[in-house]
Amino acid sequence: MAGNITFTMIKPDAVAAGNIGGILNMITEAGFTIKALKMTRLSRDIAGKFYEIHKERPFYEELVEFMSSGPIVAAVLEKENAVEDFRTLIGATNPADAAPGTIRARYAKNVGENAVHGADSDENAAREGSFHFSQYEMF
Repeated sequence: MAGNITFTMIKPDAVAAGNIGGILNMITEAGFTIKALKMTRLSRDIAGKFYEIHKERPFYEELVEFMSSGPIVAAVLEKENAVEDFRTLIGATNPADAAPGTIRARYAKNVGENAVHGADSDENAAREGSFHFSQYEMF
């Protein structure tokens, strides 16, 4: 059964480009409620821990370097069928393959600088949300 919570990060490329407002607007217009939100900067150590699941993959070091290169905006979102609906809203990892009207089609630069992260399962959404927010920061 699909859950009603997901997690996202607006990545350093989109933050630097001034796209926070536009991305958050797309999220809320798609029917998501923001349950937690903060701007922060991940250290290399924290980014490495967050992406530890990818540690054996060839892109891990580049990903950690990129995600610690500037501020990010982390958010917990709520909506029925949240993970699947959010994955649809953000579009394909490669913005060239992203459907028109998706966040990545509008804001991503390339595969590596693709504007947003989105949890890929209910389990990861819960883990990722609690990685960034305490129970007292989610409403």
